[in-house]
Amino acid sequence: MLGIIIQARMTSMRLPGKVLRKVRGRPLLGRLIEGLAHCAGADLLVVATSDEASDDALAEFCGRAGVACHRGPLNDVAGRLLAAARAHGLEAFVRVCADSPLLDYRLVDRAVELFRAGDWDVVTNALKRTFPKGQSVEVVRSAALELAHGRMDSAAEREHVTAHFYAHPDRYQILNFESGGDYGRMQMSVDTLEDLSALDRVLGLMTRPSWDYGWLELAELFRAASERPGRG
Repeated sequence: MLGIIIQARMTSMRLPGKVLRKVRGRPLLGRLIEGLAHCAGADLLVVATSDEASDDALAEFCGRAGVACHRGPLNDVAGRLLAAARAHGLEAFVRVCADSPLLDYRLVDRAVELFRAGDWDVVTNALKRTFPKGQSVEVVRSAALELAHGRMDSAAEREHVTAHFYAHPDRYQILNFESGGDYGRMQMSVDTLEDLSALDRVLGLMTRPSWDYGWLELAELFRAASERPGRG
């Protein structure tokens, strides 16, 4: 079985509580979940958050939304995702960050299709970044993460999950797929108040549900929004 695991926490350093901040009436995490619901290649969706009291609000949100929630260590994100995969019987999972509310579900389906077509430990579009930030997708084989987790020798590797794979490409079967263009510097994820404001302006330009926009359409909207700052 293959699922989607969204990693989320409320204690972001630059923008605390960002994943539940509402923009145009919806929290970022809710908008992401709404988009991922259209994925054809995944069997289930799980939010993996920490077992700290600071993330109780996230667990409560998942309960209200009817979304599975797994809680584990705050800083050992790799261990948390691995435990979530085990708990739900996932042989592989798509790793998604909760600060990417406009992630194009079609990219997720593409990554899953590539993963299933070969014998890969990781299929990613983030090893060589040619897609915008906020459009990152990683499909990880659970058995490979279990092996890698035992080899991770730093807190940074356990926090960033796939950094260990990318640092040791000779040990793992990794496939990176690219956009065909140079969009790697474009910011679609939400890390700061400025990013939140940019998201608000982009949503203000939309005439359809946000999940209906492909990532290339979103790139055009972000460019248009950057030319009219402060206007929604």
